[in-house]
Amino acid sequence: MTEATLTASPEPAEPAAVPPPGTPLYRHRLTTRIWHWVNVVTIFIMIGSGLTILNAHPHLYWGEFGANPDHPWFNPPHAPSYLTIPAGYNLAIARRWHLTFALVFAFGLLFFMVSSLINKHFQKDLRIRLKELSPAHLWFDAKEHAALRFHDPKNPNARNIFQKIAYVTAIFVLIPTMILSGLALSPTMVAAWPWVLDLVGGRASARSVHFLAASGLVIFIIVHLALVILAGAFGEVKSMITGWWTVPDAHGAHPQENGA
Repeated sequence: MTEATLTASPEPAEPAAVPPPGTPLYRHRLTTRIWHWVNVVTIFIMIGSGLTILNAHPHLYWGEFGANPDHPWFNPPHAPSYLTIPAGYNLAIARRWHLTFALVFAFGLLFFMVSSLINKHFQKDLRIRLKELSPAHLWFDAKEHAALRFHDPKNPNARNIFQKIAYVTAIFVLIPTMILSGLALSPTMVAAWPWVLDLVGGRASARSVHFLAASGLVIFIIVHLALVILAGAFGEVKSMITGWWTVPDAHGAHPQENGA
């Protein structure tokens, strides 16, 4: 016999153990949590101040200019004072609030993107694989959502395809579009970088693009909050504070919510 025939063949790798309900898993990195909670304040103020600015001229146009004699493609309804910042109409103050927190918004996105590339958050958690976009996979995940089952029991810490699509759209499409169109609305930025205005097709178009991107982000936030509540608000909010998330049981309940 040769030495090779006496050498034992390697044991097949054992499948990873499925974490049972109640198992704590590290889900959200510190940089993600910081960005999330800064954005909670930032977006709240930007939406409120943005509604005040929109109330000053509630008409949206496409093209270079856009003024009262032009035909708007949409006339947004007047935002009530309890939704605006400040509560009373003051365009100058609203612009100051909006522009100040726009800087926080833009540099916050830069901080999050750089840190997520370094810690591989994008690659590990948000990378969309081709097989996940197959009709069968999408239909399966849609049925799981309809049944209020948001986590894969075999890999509960993984994001499903609808989460990935929503987060990727918000992070790489909606927020950058808001920032770019916001820059095109700033005379100072346009004076320094006139090509920004050309990218969005004119100042009136920039305002419309800004409104559409902001509306998309508001829809994302509403759906996000609804799903947080349905998935178990206590566990989801706790994980965004501490970073640790507890695997729910088969009914989607977290042990803390049941008094365990």
